[in-house]
Amino acid sequence: MLERKPRKDRTEVTFVLRGDQPPGPVSVVGDFNGWEPGVHTLVPRKDGQRAVTVAVPNGSTHSFRYLAAGDYWFNDESVGDHDGPNSRLHT
Repeated sequence: MLERKPRKDRTEVTFVLRGDQPPGPVSVVGDFNGWEPGVHTLVPRKDGQRAVTVAVPNGSTHSFRYLAAGDYWFNDESVGDHDGPNSRLHT
């Protein structure tokens, strides 16, 4: 699930997953962080989910996926748009 907070010159996008699925560490990896695993690792929230927030320019489009332990790549099922095997985010 994605949560968006528009700001003056950017949009803060929070990537949210259930706390237990998949197990182990998960990071969001995309063109906004050079597809570098571990740069944006999701952390636990008080509500039992885990999340990480990334600031991206307003009016931009980005491809991303999640990377879990064991080299398990997966998409965000709440995102309806895809770029090949990747989820696509529009701000």
